[in-house]
Amino acid sequence: MIRILIADDSIFMRKILSDIFATQADFTVVGVAVNGRDAIEKVLELKPDIMTLDVNMPIMNGLHALKVIMREAPLPVIMVSSLTKSGADETIAALEAGAVDFINKGNTNIINSRDISDSIINKCRAAVKVRGKLSAWHINSKRVSPFYSVTEGRPAYNSSAAGCTRLVAIGTSTGGPKALQDVITKLPADLPCGVVVVQHMPPGFTKSLADRLNQLSEVTVKEAENGDRIEPAHVYIAPGNYHMVVHKDAAGGIISLNQEPPIGNHRPSVNALFNSAVPFGKSLVAVIMTGMGNDGAAGMLQIKKAGGYVIAESELTSVVYGMPKAVVDLGIADEVLPVDEIANAIVSAIKRNQ
Repeated sequence: MIRILIADDSIFMRKILSDIFATQADFTVVGVAVNGRDAIEKVLELKPDIMTLDVNMPIMNGLHALKVIMREAPLPVIMVSSLTKSGADETIAALEAGAVDFINKGNTNIINSRDISDSIINKCRAAVKVRGKLSAWHINSKRVSPFYSVTEGRPAYNSSAAGCTRLVAIGTSTGGPKALQDVITKLPADLPCGVVVVQHMPPGFTKSLADRLNQLSEVTVKEAENGDRIEPAHVYIAPGNYHMVVHKDAAGGIISLNQEPPIGNHRPSVNALFNSAVPFGKSLVAVIMTGMGNDGAAGMLQIKKAGGYVIAESELTSVVYGMPKAVVDLGIADEVLPVDEIANAIVSAIKRNQ
């Protein structure tokens, strides 16, 4: 039985979430909390297996409470966020601080939508499985912070104009914001190629993620726009609810966004990005990191056949070892690495393909 604590200042949301979990034989709601301070007390008292934690609450907000909880009594936490600029920014900060995933409560159909209810349940089931790794991740997350030196421990690279025709493509999902922070903040300012990223995330949150990474990185990070020319030392993150594809040309590549049907329930889709990047062939370094399911595996297989270099995150550091495992199981990964070694591996792979 999965013992869950619900922390939300809204009576409406507490009832909705309680009702959702009440329909599941493997969940039991052990308590509710009405603010951040109450949430901390209930965690220490009830010792739940997992909790949902509202971002915006009185007395003590969810982000502050999360930091205390991750220090005093770490457990899997799913944030509950509103789709506002401040809500999105704080959600990204919470994912950096140790939250496993988040729920967007801005969807007014949450109470009637079976798909949304199933998504919440599936996120919580996946999150509870990671409890044993929380301490290691929390320690690892301290390596990159607002006070992180952007020059410390970075691999150096002497760029050249010819490097513009190379490309790095990254796909990730659950646990991805923290993984991306650990990778992108370690890329050097003279990286000779662009990086395109698909992170499964709703609209609004991808902009906050890009802005946050841009603050911490030497490379320039932005939410991708239709028609963006891929430039060296630039990272482009697919906006929520849009597929991102790349088109190779003599100068490198151009980004296109579209709202074609979701692929495997995902938009943006890692497979859509990876399949479009196949023409880069041996000039492509493709990376798959933490996430549920197998999005990206089919595209990665085509990349491998075209001569691209394949890097997968190892089970050791994956929040959810689903997407990387699918690639590893295909036997196509050139390297399987913990997340803190991936940036160096990317730079080394680019050097080998000069």
